[in-house]
Amino acid sequence: MNYSIGLIGCGYIAQKHIETISNLSNAKLAAVSDLQKERMDAVVSEYRDKKKTTQAIKQYTDYHDLLSDPTVDIVVIAVVSGLHAEIAKQALQLQKHIILEKPISLSLQDADEINKLAQVNNRKVLVCHQMRYRPFMSRLKELIQEGYFGKLYMGVASIRINRSKDYFQAADWRGSWSMDGGMLVNQGIHLVDLLVWLLGEPITIYGEIANHSHDVKDIEDVATGIISFSNNVKGVIDANTVTKPVNIGYQLSIFAEKGTVSIGGPGLDKIDRCYIQGHERLSEELKELAERKEEHCRMYENFIESLEENACLLVTGEEGKKALELIFGLYRSHQQGKVIPLPLSSFSTKTMLD
Repeated sequence: MNYSIGLIGCGYIAQKHIETISNLSNAKLAAVSDLQKERMDAVVSEYRDKKKTTQAIKQYTDYHDLLSDPTVDIVVIAVVSGLHAEIAKQALQLQKHIILEKPISLSLQDADEINKLAQVNNRKVLVCHQMRYRPFMSRLKELIQEGYFGKLYMGVASIRINRSKDYFQAADWRGSWSMDGGMLVNQGIHLVDLLVWLLGEPITIYGEIANHSHDVKDIEDVATGIISFSNNVKGVIDANTVTKPVNIGYQLSIFAEKGTVSIGGPGLDKIDRCYIQGHERLSEELKELAERKEEHCRMYENFIESLEENACLLVTGEEGKKALELIFGLYRSHQQGKVIPLPLSSFSTKTMLD
């Protein structure tokens, strides 16, 4: 089957989706939607150039019209975080499969409603935690599951980046709890997702946040967290957007009974340590995978396979909720000044305004 894709939101992140869609053999871009016609024109032109096609692509300034288009099978939602849930729920009610940019939503209630609608309407939801699809990460997950690292001890997710005053002034929604969702939700969620995916089920979290710069408006620019997992593994989150003068980057480290892996850098592709006791060949294999970055294509391929062959979808809506819930636990811990048990019954980033 050849699937028709509709893209809602033609901003910066849409470029990655256009690049990926143009390389698919069994799907095509059929429609786009954005409030700004010039952005739609730019996306359509980019897609046609990459695909080497002159096919007609519909343009809708009102996304409701795209959702109502019966020729669209899959809707890619790449808008401001605060609008993810509203559009996702409408798309599911209109029988569309959806690819949803992270985060799945800015409240647990919305995430649960999205997942319920997907189940009721028998539609697929993919949340874009594409780092799980990076060859290095997927192989690391396999080796952990197969026991090569023995007992896991600890994992650390570090985000050390710079977000300037100009960055926040470039868009009104940036830096607001209601539309942005917070630094961890916006900039840190990919690393938090990897931490949860690799280490297991979190059962408690203690966290603190701070805002040292008025440039970021309401949200935190520093965050720390300590996690306990059900398998007795400990996790640490340290994140900031005040690194001077520019990004250091990201780092993910796993410490275990029979090995240590630490990968970092601006692109999370530089090995600092890769050791698996008694398995030098496997260590070298991981090192060789570190710079491969075809995760976005692999994510789309997995989604299409889940539609055609009922293959297992790696990042369903339920999976996409996990990192968000952990971050929300950290925020609640900061609010209440105590360790928070997981899972949470409810939370919304809007409660950070109370």
